[in-house]
Amino acid sequence: MSAINKGIRKVEISVKWDPSPAGQPPTDLDIVAATYLASDPYGDPAYVVHFDSRSPDGTIYLNRDSKDGKGFGWDEVMTVELNRLDSRYARVMVGVVIQQRPAKRTFVSVVKPALRIREDYTVLAEDDFGGVLGATATTVAEFVRQDSGTWEFRPGIHGFEDDPATFTATMGRPHQP
Repeated sequence: MSAINKGIRKVEISVKWDPSPAGQPPTDLDIVAATYLASDPYGDPAYVVHFDSRSPDGTIYLNRDSKDGKGFGWDEVMTVELNRLDSRYARVMVGVVIQQRPAKRTFVSVVKPALRIREDYTVLAEDDFGGVLGATATTVAEFVRQDSGTWEFRPGIHGFEDDPATFTATMGRPHQP
């Protein structure tokens, strides 16, 4: 039966949160995605997609970007078209980063954060970041190309205490237990 499995083809990663309480600076969460070459699937990312960017081939892009959590529904939305991604890429890691200006923030200070990952109308994962309250960033999904060419989804929330630049450089490395 696996010979006819289409695997994961196109996913939408969505994050939402409530605005900061009155008198506090806005909270800004950002979805980031990093691609890894088949020749070095756990090395440095081939490229990273985040706010104000998209993948060179247009297969990974941000549909919605919020700097404060105001508005209705999902505040940040990223689409990843795995079925169109060039065969030289073997992994895509997706994470969420809390912008660290004007002061350091962790998920414990984000009001009502939520994550949803879905393919079409099928929800693949949901989370409230409760397992990474002390983190400044977290990976939320790993997509791995199988030998057949199909993509597999591997859920998992793994917190980091890095600044955004360091996080995007290290988010795809194997997790330490």
